Amino acid sequence: MMDLSRARNLAEWPAGRSAIEKTVLSTLGPMPKSRVELQTKTADEVQCAGYVRRRVNYFVDECERVSAWLFVPEEKEEIPAILCCHQKVPQGKDEPAGLEGEPVLALAQHYAELGYVTLAPDCITAGDRVSSGLDPFDTKQFYHDNPKKSALGKMLSDHIYAIDMLSEVKHVDSARIGVIGHGLGGRNALLLAAFDERVQVCVASCGFTRFAADTDPSRWVEDNGFAQMPLLRDAVKKGKFPFDWEHILAMAAPSPTLLITALNDELLPDGKSCQKALKLANNIYNLLGAQDALDIQTHNDGHRMTADSLQWADEWLERWI
Repeated sequence: MMDLSRARNLAEWPAGRSAIEKTVLSTLGPMPKSRVELQTKTADEVQCAGYVRRRVNYFVDECERVSAWLFVPEEKEEIPAILCCHQKVPQGKDEPAGLEGEPVLALAQHYAELGYVTLAPDCITAGDRVSSGLDPFDTKQFYHDNPKKSALGKMLSDHIYAIDMLSEVKHVDSARIGVIGHGLGGRNALLLAAFDERVQVCVASCGFTRFAADTDPSRWVEDNGFAQMPLLRDAVKKGKFPFDWEHILAMAAPSPTLLITALNDELLPDGKSCQKALKLANNIYNLLGAQDALDIQTHNDGHRMTADSLQWADEWLERWI
């Protein structure tokens, strides 16, 4: 694995990035070898003040449709779009849509009110995608059907389809697409920015703690409930990881990426490790001439998105798209 602290030669980066991508994918599991047509359908539509909210669904593989909320501001042309990834809540997409959950995390509604097209889809095991007879975020059925994949890998694949979906929306400027998320949503936002070059800007709140600094790395591979990356199990046992979150950040370069981190995060301890990840990844951003495109804001309000966090996100997105 490429040592980012020693990155000095831009000519070496393409090969280094390719090696990182291969390593990360070996943990996320295989991505789909072929793409399916979205065949987007609108289930219902509600007129709101300044925008239309639509319940849509589209294919993400040969037999599965994803349900999502699509917000489209009225009377605007060539506008930027933002994919809003939900956190680990049973209601999934309904929280960023502002229908239930934390008001500060009604991100799809918030950014639609600011003039962006927004999309908030359900992840597997949440919202309309909870497996029959199981609790939300119980991945047992997913791994029964997909033993060689990972939940985070599937979420990444589905979010790539979400970018396809946004790119097809009338009036969207497909060259100005961003992603934002908190918690699990922040994790998914970072992975998407790393793997989909169409993502021009990313905001990730409380998305990770470095594997190497994690006091409980088994959280990533747990056998029961929500198993995010079971293919990382051997690495957890050995305490030696094939990659860390700075490599994900480096893969996203030079796309502008803002980390928002709680220094007292009760769910993802050692928030300072995020600062270390940023410092290491920043070597790649510097090589690519994007010195100002990777930043971090910290707070002491625990694992939550605050009013200040939202303001930082607003300013970052306005600045870059």
